[in-house]
This record gives sequence, structure tokens and C-alpha cells, in this order.
Amino acid sequence: MSSTVTSADGTTIAYTKVGSGPPLILVDGALCYRDFGPMADVAKGLAPTFTVYYYDRRGRGESGDTAPYAVEREADDLEALIAAAGGEVFMYGVSSGVALALEAAKRPGAGIRKLALYELPAVTDNTAAHWPSDLLERTEQLIAADRRSDAVKLFMKTVGTPSFVVAIMRLTPVWKKLKAVAHTIPYDYRVLGDAGYGKPFPADQWSSVTQPTLVMDGGKSPEYMRNSQRRLAEVLPNAQHRTLPGQTHMVKAAVQVPVLTEYFSS
Repeated sequence: MSSTVTSADGTTIAYTKVGSGPPLILVDGALCYRDFGPMADVAKGLAPTFTVYYYDRRGRGESGDTAPYAVEREADDLEALIAAAGGEVFMYGVSSGVALALEAAKRPGAGIRKLALYELPAVTDNTAAHWPSDLLERTEQLIAADRRSDAVKLFMKTVGTPSFVVAIMRLTPVWKKLKAVAHTIPYDYRVLGDAGYGKPFPADQWSSVTQPTLVMDGGKSPEYMRNSQRRLAEVLPNAQHRTLPGQTHMVKAAVQVPVLTEYFSS
């Protein structure tokens, strides 16, 4: 069932509600929304056990996009969804959605009972190239010049997508969908903050996130990604770490669903 909530700044946030059971909110990563990305399949798999809410982050799909952008406003969007779901929820964040879920969880009285997180895009050591220091500025310049395709290409290069894969993607209908939400790429960089610049996570960055948290990575993900997830689990006050064998950043719904079902049901 498709519905909307109104965020604190008046932005309309569109969401879909499926299933029955305790409420569980899914938080997408960069460039993804209800009609494009992994969450519809994840929601379908979780629906027999949970009432699942998945939504279009602001600026994507059917959600609004009130200027100026601020990370706090995106966290407000989740606060509005939590209220619509009854005020007490489980939450699962993927990729940049991890950082957004953590922003929501660290607020006083967040209403998040347990968190599950999959692969925060972070480079916290020297096992991979750090993001360019001017990445956000360059991306915003490309968007301002309406060079959406170039902004998507820069993003793909930054996250390590092979150039031949990008070349193939540009010939498919997928590229049009990516370009349609290219203006939200800077939003994700702002949510992620310093995550990609080779710095260790500050020990107190999420000190108020005391909810039980499951931090996950894929067994076939790059070394830098797996290192970062272990460090994330170490700095969170109440976290455990788990590797999903055979998985990459594009984790399969069929692998996620039983892990999440077990974790949130325990």
C-alpha cells in the first residue's frame, strides 16, 4: 500500500507498507528508491514476519525535495516514518542508508528498537584509494551544469565500478533512471561525511547509538569495505559484526532476508 507522510520541513515522503508483524523500516543507499533498487525484493521477503516500510528518500521517486538540503532534514524524514509506523520500529540501512539510519538512531528518543546495517561505504585505512578531497564540490558543479550523466560517471568511478561496466550501463535503460536521481548524489556524500577519506571513525561519533546493532559485510567485498565494517562495529556501543559468505555490496535479498528475520525476531 503506497502512502505519504509529511516531514518536519513540509516535504512529502512517499512510502510503501507491506506485510504484518512488528514494524521495520528499510533505508536505501545512493541512487535507489522504491521502483529502482533492492528494497522491494527485501520487503517482499520480510513481509510474512514484519510490517515493512520502504520509501523514496527525498529527491527520489515520488518524494519531494525541499531546498536547501540538510542531513538533519533527511533524518527528520525517518522520524516522520517512525511516527507513522507507531513510534517504535526496527530499522535496516544499506550502503549510504547506514549513515542515515545512524543519524536517526542517535537522536534522543529515536524510537528505533534494533538496527541492522549493511556495508557503510567507508575507507578508513590505506587498503583502497581515498575519495578525492573535492569530490562533493565537483559533483555539485556537475549537477549545477545539468551534466547528470557525468555526475553519475564520477560517482561510479568513486565507488569502484569498472569503466567497462559503466560503458555498458550507459547503453541500457538503467542509465536513464540513474540520471533522474543524479541530483541526490551530493546528499549521500553529505550524509556520509568524512567516511571515504581514510580517517578512522571518531570514537564518540555514534556514542548515543546504544540500540542493539548488527553490522554486516559481504565475504567477497573488498578488504577496505570489510575493514571498515569491523571498525564500525567496534565504535558502536552495542554492536556485533557478521560477514555474509559469498556476498558483495550488491547483496542478494535471498541471503539478507533470513539473517534479518532471525536477528529482529530474537
